[in-house]
Amino acid sequence: MTSASISQPTAVDFFFDPGCPFTWRTSRWITEVADAGAATVTWRLMSLSVLNEGKDVPEQYRPLMVQSARVLRVLAAVEDNDARGRLFTALGVRRHDNGEDWDDTLLAAAIAEAGLLATLIDAADDAGLDATVKASHEESQTAVGEESGSPVLRLGATAWFGPVVVPVPTGDEALRLFEAVRLLADVPSFSELKGSRNPF
Repeated sequence: MTSASISQPTAVDFFFDPGCPFTWRTSRWITEVADAGAATVTWRLMSLSVLNEGKDVPEQYRPLMVQSARVLRVLAAVEDNDARGRLFTALGVRRHDNGEDWDDTLLAAAIAEAGLLATLIDAADDAGLDATVKASHEESQTAVGEESGSPVLRLGATAWFGPVVVPVPTGDEALRLFEAVRLLADVPSFSELKGSRNPF
């Protein structure tokens, strides 16, 4: 599949936890695909904190999960899909590409970079938004059919975890991968492929 062969874009729901580095790389792949006209992406939320509720999470990950929950509240408060996508991009570039601390300074800078009101950061302390995040998270799990990490990609009635991509595919490679995913979504008997992960 090449950009010249694209006829009509495929609708994709991309469920993500913004703190996950693997999710970030997959999001850059699906953004590349969307920019080429092969997909339209709806940015949906899921939460690794919700996924791991009641589990023994190593101490070093707990502060990151607390901050991710705060960031998810802010993303939940952004109802416009394009604006949510811009904010996710600003967050991810700062955190995952530039290695900035995962804190409210980064969050405030990302909000500004995305062209959103500075007061949006107040949503980070709005626990009422947790229900919105949880509902979206549960939708991602129901779509896959079993407990699954971030990201979840849904095409029509088919959803699964991943794909996990390191490094990020670009150009025709990105489009070939998407065509493979799109074709697999049309095979009802397909459920899983798995291999060892490439290092960052």
